[in-house]
Amino acid sequence: PVFVLDPALLARPAERRQAFLFAGLRALAENLHALGSGLLIRSSDPTEELPRLAQELGGLPIFAEEDASPYARERDRLVGSRTALSLLPGAGAHPLGSVLKADGTPYTVFTPFSKAWKSLPAPGRPLPAPAALPGVDAALSSVPLPDLPPLVGMPAGEAEAARRLQAFIRNGLQDYHQARDRMDLEGTSLLSAYLRFGMLSARIAVHAARSASGQGAETWLNELIWREFYQSILYHFPGVLQQAFNPALRNIPWRYDPPGLQAWQAGQTGYPVVDASMRQLAASGWMHNRGRMITASFLTK
Repeated sequence: PVFVLDPALLARPAERRQAFLFAGLRALAENLHALGSGLLIRSSDPTEELPRLAQELGGLPIFAEEDASPYARERDRLVGSRTALSLLPGAGAHPLGSVLKADGTPYTVFTPFSKAWKSLPAPGRPLPAPAALPGVDAALSSVPLPDLPPLVGMPAGEAEAARRLQAFIRNGLQDYHQARDRMDLEGTSLLSAYLRFGMLSARIAVHAARSASGQGAETWLNELIWREFYQSILYHFPGVLQQAFNPALRNIPWRYDPPGLQAWQAGQTGYPVVDASMRQLAASGWMHNRGRMITASFLTK
């Protein structure tokens, strides 16, 4: 098992995101060590480092999870051009690019996408981890993880993700369809970061939603499908990172207002719900889902 610290992805200052990532990697390393294995950490351009490591190991193939972003897809293309690479599904419950119209084209509207998603065979629940794994060659070099203070109130790792999932199923899922819209309540799953960094399997989340009943479970399942819908949009239409998805909205005259932007970033716009949400993000690294919609709409509109 290996994780490559990519300088291109770590160059931008994102202390809380990186602190959560590094804490998660430490937890993963501990889990692997308990199974008799370990986690190699390398720091270099992954398109060079991974083929080099594969060569150190006698040309072994690399297995990795597929990713929707243009950067990741180009990275994986380069790795695959230099050594044997197998990309496996896992970013969502269904493989990227697998939810398509009857004519083989991608969906651009959520409702028909969700209906097609639900019509596919339900993915199986992931198998449990084996009781033991092969050891890691002690001669292989590994670098230490950067030392950043952990996030207060958001422990990283698979065990914490599983604990939060179970707590949400017990205490929050039944009323999720109503409580998720209330910013004064802890009515969401609080699992977005764990899904984003692979500490919680999307399949396990979908399995949990489908194993429950009621409007809350159905609403949460739809939110998980929304996540995969946007992954699908990014996968099929990578240009959305540079321009509006709707061609009719690509020539809006934007206002150039650096002080206004700084006030938005600092939570000092004078609009209480916007400012509270931005201050929550600055303090904790996390923002309520309604807050994300409000602050993003405020910025762009």
